[in-house]
Amino acid sequence: MSLAVADTEATASLPAADQARILAAVERLRDLPGALLPILHAIQDALGHVPAAAVPVIAQGLNLSRAEVHGVISFYHHFRSEPPGRHVLQLCRAEACQAMGARELERRLRERLRIDFHETTADGAVTLEPVYCLGNCACAPSAMLDGEIRGRLGAEALDQWLDGCGVAR
Repeated sequence: MSLAVADTEATASLPAADQARILAAVERLRDLPGALLPILHAIQDALGHVPAAAVPVIAQGLNLSRAEVHGVISFYHHFRSEPPGRHVLQLCRAEACQAMGARELERRLRERLRIDFHETTADGAVTLEPVYCLGNCACAPSAMLDGEIRGRLGAEALDQWLDGCGVAR
């Protein structure tokens, strides 16, 4: 039985295009050694998150239990189970950034966005996520917005960056 036929029920709650992307990722990557992480990355890259409906499809494709797949998704902070906002802002919380003022930026973000880590603003504009090193320690504190890393951020520079993306105050 093909993976596509076997998992139509599991992904039935998703749009057809999302179903196709999930199945394509599993089919394309399942023969790699350690295929689970590449599959999860491919699905999140395509959909912005790893929907719960993808778990049984991945589990079947890799001959794993649903619990094993869910355990990996929940272990790694990088993976989201819900769709993110239009912008994803990741604030570095590693030691160098903490020592150089990341806690103040965190306070400022929570105040401005009125959300905490792992939440999305009410208007769906921004999802705020912690990250534990962006590899930009020499330019701490750092953040990444939609894949663009900036360092030596102060509160004013952070506000200007968000203003430039159309994020409401």
